[in-house]
Amino acid sequence: MGAIYTLYVAGERLTFLTDADDFHHFFQSANVDFQKAVQDPVQNIASVSEESFFQFHTKVHDMVKGRLASSRLVYFHDDLCQEFDKEIDEIVSIKGACNLHQVVRQSMYKAVINNLFGPGVLPTTDMTKFKNLEKNFVLFDELFEYGARLPSFMIRDWTSSKWQLVGMFKDLYKGIKNKKRTENETVLQTLLNLVDDKHAPNYALLFLWASLANAVPITFWCLVFILSDQTVLSKLKRELVSTLGTLEKGKVRITEEQIKEMPYLRWCVLEAIRLRPVGIITRRVIKAFKVKEMVIPEGDMLMLSPYWAHRNPKYFTASEEFRPDRWKDADLEKNLFLDGFVAFGGGRYQCPGRWYAQMEIQMYVALFLHKVDCTVLSDHVPSPSTKHLVGTQQPAEPFLVDLTLKQPS
Repeated sequence: MGAIYTLYVAGERLTFLTDADDFHHFFQSANVDFQKAVQDPVQNIASVSEESFFQFHTKVHDMVKGRLASSRLVYFHDDLCQEFDKEIDEIVSIKGACNLHQVVRQSMYKAVINNLFGPGVLPTTDMTKFKNLEKNFVLFDELFEYGARLPSFMIRDWTSSKWQLVGMFKDLYKGIKNKKRTENETVLQTLLNLVDDKHAPNYALLFLWASLANAVPITFWCLVFILSDQTVLSKLKRELVSTLGTLEKGKVRITEEQIKEMPYLRWCVLEAIRLRPVGIITRRVIKAFKVKEMVIPEGDMLMLSPYWAHRNPKYFTASEEFRPDRWKDADLEKNLFLDGFVAFGGGRYQCPGRWYAQMEIQMYVALFLHKVDCTVLSDHVPSPSTKHLVGTQQPAEPFLVDLTLKQPS
């Protein structure tokens, strides 16, 4: 199709940039606008009004970016490690063949929710209520893109789950909002005090989705790629033993310094993100401009696909292969990724939770492989589902494993 091409979809012009040399137009041009691209879908998905969105979106983005900055991860690290350690123990105690995606989802959901929303604020200790929360969120996530475009009467189950989740936050709202504000307040509490009362539960729903919808499936994919490659698995296990020592009885704690001492672990995580990033990111063209002698008119949706950008052989040799060692060429100490890597977006509204996400994925993968003996029962890596373009792709089929907690030495 060429470096630039336009598709007409449902009455909308979608113009795609595929050449990495042109990506600066997408991320830095004053002729495109992120907020105008996403406002309408956000209104359909979470029922946040146009007025409220434009009043609070930048404030919410900047708050999350500040609270989850790399320099502030220390405030989340130890509690999250403790939560992961506990949840992995509980989920792996279930014997027999199981779907790894379900294992990761169930153990990460509780831990991340408690870490960002506050312990016990959402029903993570009541199994019946948590199962209902999980059921509603999974459906909300799986049909997220349908909710952005289709009228509610066409997706009744999704709409029901959405309003049950909003209702849950409405029930919690007054109690959280009226809490005395402190330096140690949760991200949820800060969020609810930042936005308007009418839409506060709706913003909380969006924050729940942002907290779980991408990092959790990426964690699954990272484990799948590692477990499916014995060379990678052996190398990573050696790094884990070298840094963490042999497994001992009691709770396992991984410090921030230990995470930093495991570069191969981070390479594995970033390589999984490279292979399974979000499918599409978008901007609205607010003033016509030219790219490669082609005029992109005002009103177009400018599109960029990280999924395909990460398969550009100019930047990634053997681009379909899981090769963590390619990341040794990145200056990760300065947080500089490989050229051509755009998984976290760019420009003014780059992913505000990118440092927290990397921390949680590295921590979970390290704990899981350190504590669990995993026998792979499936004979291939599952294909990604085609349902997800906005978020990280879910697996199209189960990845079966047999899990056993390791015995301390």
